[in-house]
Amino acid sequence: MADELDADAMIERFKARAKAVRQRGIPPLEGPERKRFMDQARIDFQDYAIIGDATGRIDDGILTLTVDLRPHDDV
Repeated sequence: MADELDADAMIERFKARAKAVRQRGIPPLEGPERKRFMDQARIDFQDYAIIGDATGRIDDGILTLTVDLRPHDDV
């Protein structure tokens, strides 16, 4: 399977998923259901965005994703 996996393509799919979560609308929900939906969307976006920001490589059949979680200096 490692020979078939394109880590860069996988990371791009996660970027697309993060973008889709961010852009999707909120269905007509009320009260606790609306909060649960919004909380889940936030978690989904975070998870997809983290993988989408990763750098991937495959060495000897082991997929390694590196994610820099340090704050960025936007000065």
